[in-house]
Amino acid sequence: MSLATITRKGREFVLVPVEDYERLNGESLAPLPPVDADGTSNAIDFARASIARRLVMDRRAAGLSQQQLAKLANVRQETISRIESGKQTATVRVIDKLDKAIRRAGGQAGKRKAS
Repeated sequence: MSLATITRKGREFVLVPVEDYERLNGESLAPLPPVDADGTSNAIDFARASIARRLVMDRRAAGLSQQQLAKLANVRQETISRIESGKQTATVRVIDKLDKAIRRAGGQAGKRKAS
């Protein structure tokens, strides 16, 4: 697939159809914490936002809603929502459950596509 690009002020941008942009931007990602003058940010806040962003991207790639992931991972949907918004730090146990559920769902999606 060739990408349509445009250059403005020395920076190259990829052009996407509005419907793709809206789909990708529909569920916003947790914001990264602000960076201070030294270029550093709070490590815990950064880790929380990074986990949140990765969870959203992995869940979307597996084609799952928060509710579907909650059922597969046996965790509450509210927990997933708080983790994805960066409001809650996930425990290792919960991250492991979510990861395993996403991997199972991703494998199932791959099998469906191959059929």
